Amino acid sequence: MSASPISQFNRALVRCPAPSVAHGLRADDVGNPDFEGIVAEHETYIAALKSAGVKVSVLPSLSEFPDAIFVEDPALVFTQGAIALRSGAPTRAGETAAMMPVLQDNFDTVLSLPKGGTVEGGDVLVTPDAVMIGLSARTDEAGARALVSCLETLGINGRIVRTPPDVLHFKTDCSLLSEDTVLCTKRLARSGVFDHLNIILVPEDEEAAANALRVNDVVMVGSQFPKTLEALTQSGYEIVPLDTRQIGMIDAGLSCMSLRWFVP
Repeated sequence: MSASPISQFNRALVRCPAPSVAHGLRADDVGNPDFEGIVAEHETYIAALKSAGVKVSVLPSLSEFPDAIFVEDPALVFTQGAIALRSGAPTRAGETAAMMPVLQDNFDTVLSLPKGGTVEGGDVLVTPDAVMIGLSARTDEAGARALVSCLETLGINGRIVRTPPDVLHFKTDCSLLSEDTVLCTKRLARSGVFDHLNIILVPEDEEAAANALRVNDVVMVGSQFPKTLEALTQSGYEIVPLDTRQIGMIDAGLSCMSLRWFVP
């Protein structure tokens, strides 16, 4: 099944995990992940991106920021340029400043979210008709409106929606599979935000599988979600299963570990 143009990438940024990642933020404390396990998952993730046709730049770890491995939250990147965001979590506030020189090295246009609001990239889903910005505990109304303005500067439409209650990020519960299809949880589907798209629902006992990642011709999905893997395979998608059990212990998934864009 062919990829949407917005799922076609040839560049990506990732950041090595630091040992402090074991103490990263989480909504439910099920214990600390194993650092070596996170390193192994991250290395496999990088290999999968490269196998999908993406040139990956690996940034050094930031021990002072346990969640810095999740580079998608402090910035958004597009072919047209990059937007530096502002975290809604105080312990992540310094990650944007650390990312800014990297963005300036890779993009001619780098915008900054105006002061007065917060947005994390995990609440932002790029779809063919608009960039959807989910309001959450980490992304507020002021930040979302400021992001819509920044997107307009890049010639991109923005649309503000709501993340389901008690869900960390909008993309915790969804991912774009193709031009007209999303993978999402039942609770997010019930909100109606995807009524204009085809929906593939994840089983109720595999909600974390909703944070899949479409990269060029493949869809990366957590390997510990067999029902979702089977459903996507039967729907005609080429699946790359990746272990996300360790990063899942700190509320993370596949999309948040990289910034991806296309260089013409």
